[in-house]
Amino acid sequence: VGESERSKKLQQYIDLVAPTNMSVLLTGESGTGKEVTANAIHNASKRKGQPFVAVDCGAIPKEIATSEFFGHVKGSFTGAIEDKKGHFEAANGGTLFLDEVGELPPALQSRLLRVLESGEIRRVGDNHPITVDVRVVCATHRSLEEMVFAGSFREDLLFRLNTFEIRVPALREHMSDLLLLIKHFIEQKQQSVPEGIQLITDEAVEIMQTYDWPGNVRELANCIEHALVLCDELPIHLEHLPLRIQGAERKAGYASPGSSPS
Repeated sequence: VGESERSKKLQQYIDLVAPTNMSVLLTGESGTGKEVTANAIHNASKRKGQPFVAVDCGAIPKEIATSEFFGHVKGSFTGAIEDKKGHFEAANGGTLFLDEVGELPPALQSRLLRVLESGEIRRVGDNHPITVDVRVVCATHRSLEEMVFAGSFREDLLFRLNTFEIRVPALREHMSDLLLLIKHFIEQKQQSVPEGIQLITDEAVEIMQTYDWPGNVRELANCIEHALVLCDELPIHLEHLPLRIQGAERKAGYASPGSSPS
């Protein structure tokens, strides 16, 4: 969603890389929409219609990470009461999205590199290889180059994942898309909005444009959801916005209606 130069450039990169089978590394701050971008790459590729499996690498306990990614066979460890497919098998034929790939433990980084190079996995407790056809798209808000320098991320894995890098811009870098994004999120929650109705007051928009949006597009989506709960009908007014955003009013030197300038 967006018509700014930044948004057009992002769409251009998606269109260029989607038809290929390249591994893609999405970089940028948290909340910028990296998973949405990964989904867009998948949906514009020849793998559309096949599985899109999203995995938060930072949310998987290290003790079960190998089983989660590669699966296991019954009896391979305590609690393995049946065979289980891992994320790679679940994504076979489609796309595996590894969010916050920098959180992968070193042992799993090594196994991931072997899978990317060989196209084969082995379930925990099974020596028989299973061939998989999976496109890997990764995302991170951290500098993997700095992690390589610090010794916490494999350099050869970085080279393998970073065949094509796309930086997803922060919201403050494409604020001209703000109104389009607001409309998008309102329509997501309200299904349809009558044509010609004012969605948000000019005062509220002006204040939102002075806010830094540290949580980026994700924070904006939450802000609109918050405002829609408070307002009985459109448009959204300044007082419907979260207090932290109303605080940008004071920071910018604005005065609310009915208030006295300081």
